[in-house]
Amino acid sequence: MRRNLLAMAMAATAVLGLGMAATGDDYTIDPVHSSVTFQVSHLDLAWLNGRFNEFSGTFSLDPSDPSKSSFKMTINPESVDTNNTKRDGHLRSPDFFNTKQFPTVSFSSTAVKPIEGGYQVTGDLDLHGVTKPITFTLKGGKIAQFMGGQRTGFTTQFVLKRSEFGVGNPKFAKMLGDDIWVAVGFEGAKAKKK
Repeated sequence: MRRNLLAMAMAATAVLGLGMAATGDDYTIDPVHSSVTFQVSHLDLAWLNGRFNEFSGTFSLDPSDPSKSSFKMTINPESVDTNNTKRDGHLRSPDFFNTKQFPTVSFSSTAVKPIEGGYQVTGDLDLHGVTKPITFTLKGGKIAQFMGGQRTGFTTQFVLKRSEFGVGNPKFAKMLGDDIWVAVGFEGAKAKKK
């Protein structure tokens, strides 16, 4: 009898332990404390800077198995802002982003690998109707308490080639550089467990 009770107690402990196992934490990107910016060379003389004012995203971090982590972001190219209304209108036109035909830019990870100080992330970038795999390093991951909840955040920088995504009428090839330097920094607010 005592042996049966001991076996039942051990089984219950195992079940409860499995129920309490660490699972992924879900986060929603806070656009107020995040940014998506870019730089492109103009006439090979100076850098033109811009940003996107509207974007959203989510990510999930699984400390017990980082390969199960994931990152997603959607950008509204209509929100492009280079501090010049006329230029921004031109960037929205078919000469560049063609925002009426391609109203979103999106990224969805396909692989996440832990590295020192962050993660190496590979995923599909859909830009201007072209989907290509990209890989970049996310640095960060510190935890902070803010506005009554847990937060974490990351930063990354990488280079895209406009020509690979068909962004920009070829007649502007000598005016604007092909390399687009992209910087993304984002904070995520942890979802409360139900």
